[in-house]
Amino acid sequence: MKRTGVSERRGRWITDFADKRVLVTGAGKGIGRATAELLAERGARVVALSRTVEDLESLRERIGCDICVVDLEDWRAAQSAIKDCLPIDLLVNCAGVVYLEPFLDTTPDTLDRTMAVNLRAPMVVAQAVAADLIRRGEPGSIVNVSSIAAEVGTPNHTAYCASKAALDAMTRVMAVELGRAAIRVNSVNPVVTLTPMGEKAWSDPAKARPMLERIPLRRFAQPQEVAAAIVYLLSDDASMVNGVSLDVDGGFRAG
Repeated sequence: MKRTGVSERRGRWITDFADKRVLVTGAGKGIGRATAELLAERGARVVALSRTVEDLESLRERIGCDICVVDLEDWRAAQSAIKDCLPIDLLVNCAGVVYLEPFLDTTPDTLDRTMAVNLRAPMVVAQAVAADLIRRGEPGSIVNVSSIAAEVGTPNHTAYCASKAALDAMTRVMAVELGRAAIRVNSVNPVVTLTPMGEKAWSDPAKARPMLERIPLRRFAQPQEVAAAIVYLLSDDASMVNGVSLDVDGGFRAG
């Protein structure tokens, strides 16, 4: 099996991604952007996808990535765009949306739009990437960016929680089916992360305080901390890790 570049240096395993083409969705901001930057630092050829061209242009100036502008809510446009990005060796499904509504006020439109981006888009993107890997006879790794909201009921996050629980379930099915083709699939499940989306949802100190009190480390995550977990799961350092949902939560779920 072909592997990412791995070398031993002073007793530590150092993984690089030289000659690996990595697609990162949601790369314009937050966790996706931090992941794209870390992968580029480690030698990957990054393909950054977002619906906002200005974000992608600034990222390209910073790391020299290829860019793909598409709104993943439109699955046909997404499917076409991904085919133009192939071949892809590694995939990070990071694009996501959140709409804050109490359960009794959550509309079918909110649920549909959330599922379209947080669940259907990762499926469509991963189908195209995995099918091409199998056609080429190459191994691969896919990381779906989920959330502890997949397991923890969070007020005003009905559609978001449902979408992330479904994403974790899909991740397990993908791991079972695609593992036979040497394609590993895992998810990362961060606690509140201080991205633009996270700051929007948790900017109220009165709302944030009870959540912070449940995190043993007493702080929210930074995008770079989640990116480091994603890069680990992509790498051959995690070569026997398949089908897991890795909490990046400062101990939130341990309590």
